[in-house]
Amino acid sequence: MSQETKKEVNIIIISDSAGDTAFNNAIAAAAQFPDAQVNYRRYPFITDKNKLDDVFEEIEQYSNLIIIYSLVKDEMQIPVIRFVREHKVQSVDILSPAIEALQKVTGMRPLEKIGAQHKMNQHYFDRISAMEFAVMYDDGKDPKGFLEADVVLLGVSRTSKTPLSLFLANKNLKVANLPLVPDTHIPKEIYKINPKKIIGLTNDLSVLNEIRRQRMISYGLNPNTTYSNTDSIKAELDSAKKLYDKLGCFVINVAHRSIEETAALIMNHLGIEEQ
Repeated sequence: MSQETKKEVNIIIISDSAGDTAFNNAIAAAAQFPDAQVNYRRYPFITDKNKLDDVFEEIEQYSNLIIIYSLVKDEMQIPVIRFVREHKVQSVDILSPAIEALQKVTGMRPLEKIGAQHKMNQHYFDRISAMEFAVMYDDGKDPKGFLEADVVLLGVSRTSKTPLSLFLANKNLKVANLPLVPDTHIPKEIYKINPKKIIGLTNDLSVLNEIRRQRMISYGLNPNTTYSNTDSIKAELDSAKKLYDKLGCFVINVAHRSIEETAALIMNHLGIEEQ
């Protein structure tokens, strides 16, 4: 079956830990369907309802969803179950069936301890540290993170900076990202970084316009705003390009690329082999 006619499936992996168990299960299952185009989007360390709401907000734009979740606590599972029912999507609960079976046989109560299933080796702790780094330095929250990062992602709104940061963090890379808005101050730390570590993310004007319009609609707002106006978007993209040219950094157009494809380009640019 050609790439053009492959059925696209978006597997959303939500976990209160690194999400390796759910991800490995998804890959094993997808291997049985070689004629499907399977896209994976991982949301690790979702430990409170606010983070979960952010995930729901982002994944609403995708079609043909399968949500695979690994959440220990009942209060985190319930919103996922509600979302699945309301949006009529398929879901797989990784942990609950095994935990319930063990509870029935042993008569014991589960710990509800997040991450208890992982072997605590150095590789695991390094990955956890990278994940925490990505969350701490998301959206330019603290400029000092740019100097400590292995990779710095720059991009206008809706160029997948945050999900890409988390995906790369799962590869043990410390990632910081900065949203670009025209005429705003660029932290001086950006100019102190080795340009090879900086990745400029861009997008096609038409694609970005549609993404932003859909985002406004999902909020119940008028889609025709400055945020989604083509002239405004063009100004943002032009401003970002000028900065990328000035920095001499590697630029990737994320239009029609999955997170995995973009991450592979970045790792290849950095000379890092897939783990």
